[in-house]
Amino acid sequence: MTISRNISTRAGKYIYQPEGYKAFIPAQLPPDPPVRVEGKLQTLLSEADRALGYLDGSIHTLPNPDLFVLMYVRKEAVLSSQIEGTQSSLQDLLEAEAEILSPNQPKDVNEVIHYVSALNLGLELLKSSPVSVHVICKIHERLLQKVRGSRLSPGQLRNAQNWIGTPGCNLHEAIFVPPPNHKVPEKLAELEQFFHNTQLPQLITIGMVHSQFETIHPFLDGNGRVGRLLISLLLAECEILRKPVLYLSHYFKKHREAYYNHLQNVRDRGDWESWLGFFLQGVKEVSSESSETAGRILLLKEKHLATIAENLGHAAGNGYRVLEHLYRKPIISVKEVQELTGTTYAAANNLVAGMVKNGILHEFTGRRRNRRFIYRDYINLFHGDEPKNHL
Repeated sequence: MTISRNISTRAGKYIYQPEGYKAFIPAQLPPDPPVRVEGKLQTLLSEADRALGYLDGSIHTLPNPDLFVLMYVRKEAVLSSQIEGTQSSLQDLLEAEAEILSPNQPKDVNEVIHYVSALNLGLELLKSSPVSVHVICKIHERLLQKVRGSRLSPGQLRNAQNWIGTPGCNLHEAIFVPPPNHKVPEKLAELEQFFHNTQLPQLITIGMVHSQFETIHPFLDGNGRVGRLLISLLLAECEILRKPVLYLSHYFKKHREAYYNHLQNVRDRGDWESWLGFFLQGVKEVSSESSETAGRILLLKEKHLATIAENLGHAAGNGYRVLEHLYRKPIISVKEVQELTGTTYAAANNLVAGMVKNGILHEFTGRRRNRRFIYRDYINLFHGDEPKNHL
């Protein structure tokens, strides 16, 4: 399908290449004319800022906010990967982390595991250096290690033209053709400079950076996942949140067609305002959802602490220890409980049985040996619109 282009040059231009196709060359940010942060867009910016502030406060009511972060990173990895076509669910990821081998486990679960690793690497790198092209390449390298796309130059800016379109289409039929590869380093350098030097509101800046990154499409594979991951890293660098718990893949997946259409309308029509409105609406909605989840986690933990105190007798102390561990790793075995509590296997088995009887843990493997138990109520708080086929 051939798409009509060059309705506006505000965001850049489609330019014929020697091979006969048109590639989009993005204009340097900020746009000209400038983005109009007024009216509805100004209202959305204020609402998104307030929602983020409330989320920041909600997270810090939790006894251990870092455990909340850990599950949100997992959820983001699952949903961002699903946008790119993976089938793995949150429980598939948790089972893989727990080294549970299942013939029904999707083969692409390793892609999700590497997304978790890449995001954690990015957050670690931010402790010593700002977001940069170098950091982005390191994250990309980690993302594509030993998974689909691992032969497409992980960690290296692309050395060939790429394009976006229906399966089997060529450059002339593509929905969108990013800038040729020799332009990529220059455009990424401009983008890095814009982020670190602009005086625009931070959320407006981050929304623009994400769109521009997806337009540059600097890698042969993994651009969507890295671009969405970049949002989280930029929020962390700006210290908008004290803990990195805002991940927009849930919103982008829910509104996938609108997400792609808004990005394309920036390129074709220079419509930065509509894209930024969509982006800020996502920040607002996801912040509110995350705040509600934090509140539900607090209530759940209080409920289960009370259940342990009332029903586990002298084993309550070890029950508290296991419960705390479940917020880090929601799948556990009797042997792990034994190691965690330093008791005998029989005592650990009795403790697990007590937690099952009281509805805290659920056995889900159906085995007689090597059974695993899941903290289902906690995991379900993070599912959102993801199918709960395993639960």
